[in-house]
Amino acid sequence: LFSLKPKCHGEIVVNEVSFVRKCIGADSSHGDLWGKLICTNFKVSFITHDALPKQRFQVANRLLGEHDVPLACVEQVVTVNDAKGKQKVLCSNQKLKFNPTELVLYCKDFRIIRFRFDEAGPQSAKKVCLAIAHYSQPADPQLLFGFEYIGKQYYGSLAINSIPTQELTATCAGERVNGVDPGGGLQMPLFDRPSEWDREIKRTGAAEWRVCSINEGYVVSPSLPEYVVVPVSLADQDLKQYLCFFTAHRIPLWCWNHPNGSALVRMASISDPLQQRKLDQRICSAITKSHPQRSDVLKSDLDKNLPNIQDIQAAFVKVRQICVIEPFEESEEKWLSSMESSRWLEYVRAFLKHSAEVVYLLEGKHVSVILQEEEDRDLSCVVSSLVQLMLDPHFRSLTGFQSLVQKEWVMAGHRFLHRCNHLKKNDKEESPLFQLFLDCVWQIINQYPAAFEFTETYLTVLSDSMWIPVFSTFLFNCPQQRTENSMDFAKSKCIPMGEEKALRFPPVWDWSQQFTPKDQALFNNPMYVGKGATCVQNGTVKSFRRTKKNYSSTLRGMPSSLRNILMDGHDSLTLTRRNSLVPRLKPDFSQIREVVESPTERFFRDWVSRPADLQGMLIPQLLPSHLALWRLYFLRWVPEASIPKGGPVTAYHKLSQLADEVEKLQSQLRQYKGATPASTPTSNPSAPPSDHSRMYFKAGSTHEPSSIPEYLSSSFPFSPVGNMCRRSILGTPLSKFLNGAKTWLSTETLANEAL
Repeated sequence: LFSLKPKCHGEIVVNEVSFVRKCIGADSSHGDLWGKLICTNFKVSFITHDALPKQRFQVANRLLGEHDVPLACVEQVVTVNDAKGKQKVLCSNQKLKFNPTELVLYCKDFRIIRFRFDEAGPQSAKKVCLAIAHYSQPADPQLLFGFEYIGKQYYGSLAINSIPTQELTATCAGERVNGVDPGGGLQMPLFDRPSEWDREIKRTGAAEWRVCSINEGYVVSPSLPEYVVVPVSLADQDLKQYLCFFTAHRIPLWCWNHPNGSALVRMASISDPLQQRKLDQRICSAITKSHPQRSDVLKSDLDKNLPNIQDIQAAFVKVRQICVIEPFEESEEKWLSSMESSRWLEYVRAFLKHSAEVVYLLEGKHVSVILQEEEDRDLSCVVSSLVQLMLDPHFRSLTGFQSLVQKEWVMAGHRFLHRCNHLKKNDKEESPLFQLFLDCVWQIINQYPAAFEFTETYLTVLSDSMWIPVFSTFLFNCPQQRTENSMDFAKSKCIPMGEEKALRFPPVWDWSQQFTPKDQALFNNPMYVGKGATCVQNGTVKSFRRTKKNYSSTLRGMPSSLRNILMDGHDSLTLTRRNSLVPRLKPDFSQIREVVESPTERFFRDWVSRPADLQGMLIPQLLPSHLALWRLYFLRWVPEASIPKGGPVTAYHKLSQLADEVEKLQSQLRQYKGATPASTPTSNPSAPPSDHSRMYFKAGSTHEPSSIPEYLSSSFPFSPVGNMCRRSILGTPLSKFLNGAKTWLSTETLANEAL
């Protein structure tokens, strides 16, 4: 009756148990689902024919079923025996001395899922629990499901022993992973070839920089990409002499060029103190020569100025504890103050603030900036990405943002394998740097919603994709590790590689692997005002285009009513806090006038006084009242926190319908004007190809009435139904927060900070 049809190649059933109850309610079994619990080598799956107790909606993932959890997403496996009053956190290859009556899965995406074995066979229940614990904690990278997935899907249909190598290579080149060529059909750079770096150099006007191939074959540094961009004045021979003095041989990496000529560069620490001054002078001199005005070069030490990875991990764990693990009635009035004391929002602010200061140096002072970190693989990924996002509107498009992550995280060697703790080997290495970055991006989107082509749904789905272990994007610590492990795997499975260097894992950026074109439309922001956005002016359809002026000559900020950006310690001291709820800002402006403004403050005050230009520089407001908890990410799986027919999605629903209606009117106007297909503005390449409209909600459709659909909630497009419920939250701080109260940064923390 209950059978599992694997959705992925290479997926096999490891163990299963029938007559399992998936818990829906907290206080009773009313509405619980009955079915079969299955552990495969890819996921935990629950198969049921029962209908969920309430109308709901959830975006469907092509790789996962409605009740599926990827094993890589399982944080902790807890077994319980009611009769004996025992519970045990299961690790790989451990024994279980009691027969479990309950299984609780704590997931990395903040889900908590509970199963009961009251009617199930005790031995079968024990075996499936042990299987989940074992397969969710692989001992080696090659035991991650992605290798089996690629091995079977990419090469599995071939009779390997009977096909010549040349024919095999040609056949493999035509193979498609879930209907798509793994990486071949993408309309964005992966930065794994010199031509893509060349295009980025030309796009940013970095005429005095060049592509360097001294690391081809990863012979210089295993954690760097094969191709890097360096100043023209630095010869390969010089770089080879310098590299041994840098940590892990990571020579300085070019990130981006400002139109005024200033460059953003990231660099590992110099390991030899005796060579520190000499190398600094050589590197800075080369960067100075690359600047048209020969401007200075300033260095920012990220290790000294920002929280470390352990502090960030500790804050994230506290937020997870507060949001989804602790019963709300136990937190009572401490909920908001607990959220504040986690320091998560404080760290989000710290990274945004530091990035804004780097923006000032590049934009306001016209100097180049070096971001220095011990190994240049963690904090620098966050800051370099945020700086480019604030300065370059290209990275606020969907394709541009994906290329930014590919360039500054994947190819630059961020340790996704360790930071995601895919192997569960070393908790000290785990740190949510990428989630922190996405939260920072969300804060900027929240303040400038029309400046970004993508939505918070896209950011959330991108974060969730970290736990689907089939994409090269989030599986490895660096490109070299992917190459080395895939070659070893190919040898062990007798897979001839032909001329290929490594197995071609699909990148996450081809979203058709996970979602239908219709569901991908949830990524599109109806308010986006970008280069491809269209408008109607005097009866003519036109597209918004950015002028040819430099960024510095098109600086535009927010409306003048939105003041007090990046306020210094004097303003912070005037903040009052009352019961950790909404404070009233009463700054003493007479004192502010007496303080001599620094050039930094003057720059930002001048910027916020100008009209908004969403295709210019964007600086987030950083007073506590401007930062918010990212509700969709942190609270989407909490049933009690879901607001039926409420939350930001209601505005998204209406705006999408309006945008769809405008698109239809534009189409009719083109037809009326006799526009030919060639004269029609091209649609964005990231838009779903099968529908002329980019909007998920359509105007004038019988299937999508103008009234708010019943299935919409603040958790949309996710459904918290089926996750552990808690008792009533009415009257608690969480209830007040959901109704508009804010969390705040510590006044003491802000008071100690200054620009």
